[in-house]
Amino acid sequence: MSAQPSATRPIEGVQLLCYADRFGGDLTQLRRLLTGPLKAFRGVHILPFFVPFDGQDAGFDPVDHTTVDPRLGTWDDIAQLADAGLAVTADLIVNHVSADSAEFQDWLRKGSASEYDGMFLRFRDVFPDGATEADITSIYRPRGGLPFTAFRGADGSRQLLWTTFKPTQVDLNVRHPAGRAYLERVLRTLAGNGVHTLRIDAVGYAIKTPGTDSFMTGDTLAYVRELTALCHATGMEVLVEVHAHHTQQLAIAPLVDYVYDFATPALLLHSLRTGTTERLSRWNDLRPRNAITVLDTHDGIGIIDAGPTTGRPGLIDEDEMAAIFAWVDAASAGVSGRASVIPAWCSLPHQANTTFFDALGGDEDAYLLCRAIQFFLPGVPQVYYVGLLAGSNDLRAWEASGDGREVNRHHYTADEISSALDTPVVQAILGLVALRDGPSFDGDYRYLQPSECEAELVWEHGAESTRLLVDLARRRTVIDVVSTGRRQRYEGVADLADLGRQLLRR
Repeated sequence: MSAQPSATRPIEGVQLLCYADRFGGDLTQLRRLLTGPLKAFRGVHILPFFVPFDGQDAGFDPVDHTTVDPRLGTWDDIAQLADAGLAVTADLIVNHVSADSAEFQDWLRKGSASEYDGMFLRFRDVFPDGATEADITSIYRPRGGLPFTAFRGADGSRQLLWTTFKPTQVDLNVRHPAGRAYLERVLRTLAGNGVHTLRIDAVGYAIKTPGTDSFMTGDTLAYVRELTALCHATGMEVLVEVHAHHTQQLAIAPLVDYVYDFATPALLLHSLRTGTTERLSRWNDLRPRNAITVLDTHDGIGIIDAGPTTGRPGLIDEDEMAAIFAWVDAASAGVSGRASVIPAWCSLPHQANTTFFDALGGDEDAYLLCRAIQFFLPGVPQVYYVGLLAGSNDLRAWEASGDGREVNRHHYTADEISSALDTPVVQAILGLVALRDGPSFDGDYRYLQPSECEAELVWEHGAESTRLLVDLARRRTVIDVVSTGRRQRYEGVADLADLGRQLLRR
């Protein structure tokens, strides 16, 4: 059973993924970038801009999910982005809220007399008869340790609550009327201020089911259907964020408007390391067409998404995953190996914490090749702001925070952005953004494998066509465009940088 389609127009063109404070400074400056030098982008996913945007989890621990942090701007700034023709994506943080939120603090003070009683998930809500050691250790968690924290109410009582990610992030009881009312209030606020698409954050953890690992179960899929219907009722589209086995992505794709393609980054790294495209070609045949295609995000470069899980074979095996981590660690001068975190009861990290540019050792030809494949695959390409600027690892931010993900979350000044836009590799990426907006991408798609080390991706719409040929052994990228009877060839960084400079001059 599929969710009812949204009435909102689908996302088109290339999207930007960024923090407002780290890419421009605030929402006003972000709008100036997107209506100025970055006007080829058709939409933007602004990572949490709620109160506070700079909490312990970089905004994913909202104290107030219905208010724009005044240090960044107001809801009018979000609406102005939408009025400029940009599809705005915002996060719906469905699994948890901050322990400092007004709702949680009210509940700690008043207990059962609070209007928010029932909104927060207690240990006994899932395990009313208690739990065995096996019940608890089977729970899937992206961090070390156990997903529970004891809190003390004003009356002195102690209760054990679910805190899947951090002790300061208290899980919601999304099945309880109080939890549902909270989420509906957030949805109304987002929909009323120009948000086009909701990225449903961490929904794979939202439903806890005794006797399972409580991650992406049948109960989770049922909840995704319910939540999608709620979002569609407000006129917003739904993008679900789940780092999971590729078959779980395929299972959830028919239920929502968009899913992430987190497998392609790992497969591209595997293909570059081995000089072969066989695994990438296999995924091309399987991957959902309603995918948001990414290479890097604020959480790092996904590797586990292409690998095996609990006995299910992956697109690559565990030895190949380990080889990718070792290859990326060497390319990033040892940063990835030290910054990436191995979750509880796992042998490898879930993501490689490094910029994608540094994961390739700063090889501009390899970087362009990967971005070109990302843009030509069916779906909606999304470019992370650090990736757009071909950024390198921010070691100071990592050292200051202790969070390995900060290596890929640099705070760019206006001068740094301007300098990056003057570099050929960034201009080449902008050239790709412009090409991806061409009419041939509204047509039919074909994928060919001319040789073991090559891939050919072709889009055709009537007399219009755009063809990408990549050679992984030589790290060569060639794009042929036929438009209005004219043929244009772009080969490598220099040619595409010329196109990008033309775009910047307009």
